[in-house]
Amino acid sequence: MKKVIFVFIALMSAGLTFAQTEVGGVNLPNTETYQGKNLMLNGAGVREKLWIDLYAGGLYLSQKSSNASAIVAADEPMSIKLHIVSKLITSEKMMDAVNEGFANSTNGNTKPLSAKIKKFQDFFMEEIKKNDVFDIVYMPAQGVVVYKNNKELGVIEGMDFKKALFGIWLSNKPADDDLKEAMLGK
Repeated sequence: MKKVIFVFIALMSAGLTFAQTEVGGVNLPNTETYQGKNLMLNGAGVREKLWIDLYAGGLYLSQKSSNASAIVAADEPMSIKLHIVSKLITSEKMMDAVNEGFANSTNGNTKPLSAKIKKFQDFFMEEIKKNDVFDIVYMPAQGVVVYKNNKELGVIEGMDFKKALFGIWLSNKPADDDLKEAMLGK
């Protein structure tokens, strides 16, 4: 009987191992469900700066794709998960990175989105700690819904904002080239 229980536990543990992908020392789930929509991990990688891992990032789509511009333009459910892996990330540094990312993804034309960008920045005002997890979820009928540690922080409407936001990681000037390639499954 002990052998049967051991084999059962071993098989269940093996199944759980396959349900996640290890990136940057943390596990990202291979699937996510938001508002009844199932999304699969398209790809995941690590955002680095000066050889320091800052966060593990995963892109979740309803169907796998390696076409960054098509993903950014798609009016379909998708999400980006950011799992903070460094104690060096602060609210101020995150907001600076967000500003730079929006400037890069919009070719410097952030003015039409300034109120939405400000609202997005406000989601990072609370202290950010190692192992915090941000889920940035786009739902076509709703807009971008942002969660921190599974708590909804707010919603920002508009496809224009979604394109600029996802462009932070997937534009021609991404936050991190290697992370972009990893998110695209390359």
